[in-house]
Amino acid sequence: MGGANLEVFKFSLYLFVPIAALVHFGDPDWYRQHVVPYRDKLFPPADRTVQKLPKDQSAIRDELNRIRAERLAKKAARDAEEAGKRN
Repeated sequence: MGGANLEVFKFSLYLFVPIAALVHFGDPDWYRQHVVPYRDKLFPPADRTVQKLPKDQSAIRDELNRIRAERLAKKAARDAEEAGKRN
C-alpha cells in the first residue's frame, strides 16, 4: 500500500481539480466566448418564444386555432411549391 505521501498527493489532487475547473470555467470571458454563442444556436431567440401563456380555456382554444391555421398555411404553401416543381 501507499504511504503518507500517496495520501497527501491524492488529497491535493482531489482539492486541485474542482478548484481548477471552477477557476477555468467560471471565468466570465470564457463564458462569453464559448457558452453564449452555443446558447444562441441551441435555443430560439426571445422574440420567437411565448412570453405570455394563455390561462383560460377560450384563450387556449384561440391559440390552438392560430397554430393550426399557421400549420395549414405552411402545408398549403409547401404543396403549391411541390406542385410547381412537378410542372
